[in-house]
Amino acid sequence: MIADALIKAATELGAAVDAIRFNTPVAFVYNPLRYARAAHERYLRKFGNSRKRVLFLGMNPGPFGMAQTGIPFGEVHAVRNWMKIEAPIRRPSPEHPKRPVEGFACRRSEVSGKRLWGLFAQRFGCAERFFADHFVVNYCPLAFFDVAGRNVTPDKLAAPQPAALFTACDHHLLRVVESLRPGWLVGVGDFAEKRAKVAVTNRSVSIGKMLHPSPANPAANKDWAGQAIQQLKALGVW
Repeated sequence: MIADALIKAATELGAAVDAIRFNTPVAFVYNPLRYARAAHERYLRKFGNSRKRVLFLGMNPGPFGMAQTGIPFGEVHAVRNWMKIEAPIRRPSPEHPKRPVEGFACRRSEVSGKRLWGLFAQRFGCAERFFADHFVVNYCPLAFFDVAGRNVTPDKLAAPQPAALFTACDHHLLRVVESLRPGWLVGVGDFAEKRAKVAVTNRSVSIGKMLHPSPANPAANKDWAGQAIQQLKALGVW
């Protein structure tokens, strides 16, 4: 089954990145493929067990999204009420006191996830209709924080730290593409598109990009959904 292959690939990715050591500016590393494994596997099994036409690729877990729910862009409300997924979430160790993992009890909203899943819900209605042809994964499964608890994205890691991480993530992305066999691989943001082009050289997969929904991106704070739809239409994805 396709979902079994995805679960096996995610399990092996989780183990591979656990073996990597990071230094400044990284002080804390969260691996939701470990402590939120139950929810992540429910996501893969429920929605990842068929070929997809479009695969969306995010960068890495946000502190109030996948870091809490184990699901890419996993804003709690969208995961619980739209995807109908909920599972016990353990806690990472060590855990930064300013970045607690509360799982589905988290009251903070992940803006990027709220925007992304909100767009898909508005366009497709029920989750099953969206996931019939689409799927969402993150390139990197780890969330990074500095000593003050500030989020550190993978593109901000100091060399040579990214080398082993990107090797493991490239390998995982290839396995996901081989399992789902999408026609389109759409990077959510510049970083994801760049990594997709490095990792996936299969000419049967078209690679494109859409605007990242993060509020840290000024361009995303003015009708992000409208801009994203236009980009996807221009690519021919929608």
